[in-house]
Amino acid sequence: MKLSQAAKATAGLGFTQIVGWGTTFLMPSVLGRHIARDLELPSEIVYGGITVMFGVGALFAPRVGRLLDRTGARSVMTVGSIVYALSLAALSFSQGLVSYLLCWAAMGIASTLALNTPASIALAQVAGARARQAIAVLAIVGGFASTVFWPVSEALEVLIGWRGVLLIYATIHLLVCAPVHLLVLPGRPAIGTHAAAGTTAAAAPSAQSNRIFLLLAVAFSCGSFIFTGFIVHAIGVMRGLGHDPASALLLASLIGPAQVAVRLIELVFGHRYAISSSALFAAAVLPLGLGLAFLAGGNFVVALLCLLAYGIANGLKAVLRATLPLALFGRAQFGTYLGRLALPQGIVSAAAPPVLAAVMAKYGAEGVLGLTFVVATVAFAATVMLVRTSGPVR
Repeated sequence: MKLSQAAKATAGLGFTQIVGWGTTFLMPSVLGRHIARDLELPSEIVYGGITVMFGVGALFAPRVGRLLDRTGARSVMTVGSIVYALSLAALSFSQGLVSYLLCWAAMGIASTLALNTPASIALAQVAGARARQAIAVLAIVGGFASTVFWPVSEALEVLIGWRGVLLIYATIHLLVCAPVHLLVLPGRPAIGTHAAAGTTAAAAPSAQSNRIFLLLAVAFSCGSFIFTGFIVHAIGVMRGLGHDPASALLLASLIGPAQVAVRLIELVFGHRYAISSSALFAAAVLPLGLGLAFLAGGNFVVALLCLLAYGIANGLKAVLRATLPLALFGRAQFGTYLGRLALPQGIVSAAAPPVLAAVMAKYGAEGVLGLTFVVATVAFAATVMLVRTSGPVR
């Protein structure tokens, strides 16, 4: 019965996560130019809505994490779907700068209630010892959000305009996603249940627990800066290194397949090795790829290796950001820890695109690669110290 409930929750949350990412973070990629034209806003402001969403969501994440530990995910994620519906409906009626950004701020609240972090917490509560595999499945499914929603948004915009598209998306959140959360998730988490694997920090002295949390926050936040910021500028960086537009697009398009491939490997073989081993591998491959590109990125093969390394590290990070804290801290306070970790990650995710845009404008592709290499090296050092402090965790 438990496995059946876990499978049902994974499938339902896979659907709602595709909708959540596709109608918010990925939406301006298709509708942004139409919104900018009609609202007479610069594209920087239109895409700045994503920054507002990440920033506001980060501020609410610690409190929502504690709430998820107490009440379970069903009511929280259902409310999140309703807030999404209201936010997108309001966005469809926006007339200028203030109303536009306020709607994105509301979506930031919705995202911390119903998007990535609460979905991982929900699976940890439902799937128990199989949470690692369930979260890997969710990461794989979520990777198809752009595949589904970019062409859908483009086709619908031609027929009904961007305002009509947003109203349809609001309806999906209200009439489909909210009921899915109500039906597939249990009302409350199991009382007194802990992860079958790894409660290292929970049983350790407070000073060691705090050190583990700090190192984890540094490693994840540095990763979030690179993963959120670099993807926006990947094509521009490749062109800045001397690759022609077609080659730059081809290289950047390989990031997605690399992410999906490594998540499939994690799903199939992840139970055979420690989670800390995955974390070390992801942390090591990223600065290696960025460093090679900084030294010889004009070479097609080197640039290919760089973006494959980026895709592999990013693909693993989508799984590790939930499974590693679960292994370290257990299920009892998983929501609290994940919510606290989401705060710095959300802040740097909000800051990364404009920061790297400024670096790109002043120092070019080499400047972006140099900065991201330094940040990736810090993340690697923090991960090494984390594994030395906590020991291997499964």
